[in-house]
Formats: sequence, C-alpha cells, structure tokens
Amino acid sequence: MKFGMNLLLWSGEMNDETIPVLESLKGMGYDGVEIPIFNTDFDYGSWGTRLDDLGLERTAVTVRTEEDNPISPDEAIRSKGVEATKKALDCCHAVGATHLVGPFHSALGLFSGSGPTPDEWKWGVDSMRKVSEYASGAKVTLGVECLNRFETYFLNSHADAARFAKEVDHANCRVMYDTFHANIEEKNVTDAIKGCADVLCHVHISENDRSTPGQGDIKWAETFDALKAVNYDGWLMIEAFGLALPELAAATKIWRRMYESEEQLARDGLQFMKDEVAKRWK
Repeated sequence: MKFGMNLLLWSGEMNDETIPVLESLKGMGYDGVEIPIFNTDFDYGSWGTRLDDLGLERTAVTVRTEEDNPISPDEAIRSKGVEATKKALDCCHAVGATHLVGPFHSALGLFSGSGPTPDEWKWGVDSMRKVSEYASGAKVTLGVECLNRFETYFLNSHADAARFAKEVDHANCRVMYDTFHANIEEKNVTDAIKGCADVLCHVHISENDRSTPGQGDIKWAETFDALKAVNYDGWLMIEAFGLALPELAAATKIWRRMYESEEQLARDGLQFMKDEVAKRWK
C-alpha cells in the first residue's frame, strides 16, 4: 500500500512555494503526491528530478472541458480531447507519474439535460481506446473516474466506470474508486468496490465535505473492509479541497474553510489512513 496526497489542496500548478509543501509531506511519511496536469506547456521534467531528490513518487490528475470533450457530437472536438489527454500523458512521462486519473472521459460540468446516449458512449469508448494505446507507450496507467450526478452525466457509478473500461478493453485503461462520489451515488459501498475490483488501479480518499479524512461521515470501516476483501494494495490518495485556488473552489463548490490548516489535514489524514490499514493489512 502507498499513501499519497493530491497537491490541489495547495495549488493547480507546482511552483517555488510548492517545495516546502513537498518537503513537509515527505517528512510526515507520505510515499508520493498527485500532480495536477492542467497546463501541458509546463516544465514537468525538472519537477520530476526535484521529486526524485525528495524521494516522492507521483501520480497525476487531469480533466477535459467543453472545448475538448471526448464525447462531443463534433468529431473535431473529440479529436481535441484525445490529443489533450495524450499531451497530459507526455507530461506524466516527463514527471515520472505512473498513473493518470480523473474524469477525462468527458467534459467536466457540461450537461445535455439527459443521460448519455448510445452515440456518446461509443464516442467515449473510441476516444479512450486511442488514449489507452498512447498511454501504453508512455508507460502510464489510466484511472477513469466516475463523478456524482452534479458534476457529470456520463459516468456516475463505479459500475458505469467498470463497464466503460471493459468496453475500452485495453490493459492500460482501468478505473479508480473515489469515496466522495461513492458517498453520493452508491447504494452499497462493498458492492461498488467488489464490482470494479478486477479493473481497480487507484483510490481517492476523500471525506464527505472534502476536508480531513476520518473526521466526517463517509462509511470508512466498510470502505476499508471492502478494499481488504478484494486485496487492494495500490495508492490511497487523499483528495481534499480548500480555498487556496479560487477557480477550483468555484468548481468544487467549496465556500468555507473546513479544516484547521492544510498541514493539519495532511498530517491527520495520513495517520487516519495508516491506522485503518494497520487494522486490516498485516
């Protein structure tokens, strides 16, 4: 098991102010970090060297928008989506990220007024197959993320995500499990985890209010019991959001501070994960 922290709690892009944060996370005992990849013209290679020097492994997260929506009825826009995710994979390769996760299957926050159509599903699968083949060359595993109904209409449950990945049918296309979205959409946490276990590659540990894991209302005991039951042994990556990044606060609908400090959240969240793992994994 590896323990990680998503850097979106601090910033949407690494900069000089990120270095003390990284040093602090390493000192706390984190194995790695999850890097936001929104700017594909950034110098990720040099940051890979810095992270190597700190002894921090890394995964990455990205999204797609209306302008590069992989399920758009416009073929040119779908092509932009494929190319945008390929560029993100190039960044992963440069920084040394082993996984690229997130809702890059469709445009975040864009709604049609109904559920996904058969055409949209086909376009999504076709787009992801092209991305998956490219991911193989970059030596990166894709972790497709389902989101709750208020953020997307395309993949809302982990069963949706698992069916999608299986239709893509490529070794580099897997799914990730997210405790925040599961808390909204899943009727049964155990069934949700077991149902996607054969394609599960990554887990986001996120509290129901997006703050300190273990201090909210997620069904944590059931979640960790189910992960143990399926013998999960990959990343447990904290995903928490605050007010540091205004555009992200707007997107995640975070309007108030729900933790003492970013350091407190990271420290307490890591201890919580380690305690839960120690109870189950020997």
